[in-house]
Amino acid sequence: MDITSLNRREITQGLEKAKAERAEESETVRILFSPQIINEKNIDEVFKIYSHIEKDDFDTVVIVESHPGSADKKLPMPSFKTVETSLGEVQANDKLRNDFCDEDDDFFINDDAFDEELSLYDQLMMLQCTLDDFTVLSIQITDENSFIIKELASALEEILASRNALIVFCCDMESGNRAELDNILNLYEQNNMSGLMNYVNSGESSIKGMGSFVTGLIVAKRWGLKLTFKSFESEKSGDGNLLTGFAQMQRQAIFK
Repeated sequence: MDITSLNRREITQGLEKAKAERAEESETVRILFSPQIINEKNIDEVFKIYSHIEKDDFDTVVIVESHPGSADKKLPMPSFKTVETSLGEVQANDKLRNDFCDEDDDFFINDDAFDEELSLYDQLMMLQCTLDDFTVLSIQITDENSFIIKELASALEEILASRNALIVFCCDMESGNRAELDNILNLYEQNNMSGLMNYVNSGESSIKGMGSFVTGLIVAKRWGLKLTFKSFESEKSGDGNLLTGFAQMQRQAIFK
């Protein structure tokens, strides 16, 4: 089973159940970390993170995912005017897409990286049952080096800081790699930007969507957000995705 086999009622019921089971209300969530493919192994955790979003919280969603080698341009954005799932069409945010293109030459409207394997579709089905009305922007990372990651993080931080936008970063890490995640998050908590970037460039990570994940960490730090991951809840994280989580508002130091 994957999310594309579910209908709107089934997804809505999952979201409502997750919301009812929450121990307390969350602060404003600005970032979600979601699996690249939503299936039976992780869907309950995905319901939990998306349940923190209310119907009228956001009018724009930016979905960031790693798509290495899929296009010559480093940060391509597909040119579609709308994108369609089994639940209907979602309008693209053309103005926001052009704002990113004006930011740096590595952002480029390019359909070479746009195919049916994108996580975009899985995330949109969750969003179509979570938000009443929104536009979407898809950004893909085709080169996961530290320069590109820092460039993307800076653009997201600057362009979206004052906008009513949610960012979804698509990434996966199997439960057996808990020690590696702890190491990465220690670098994050210590504000060790150079250590984190060296780790990115080492190519040693077992994270699928490393570029997307680290970009999300940097933006969360710059915005002073508090991170919450599934892996924080228990030493035993099951068979799902260690990186399923969210970042919510709080005051926190930024990277120097």
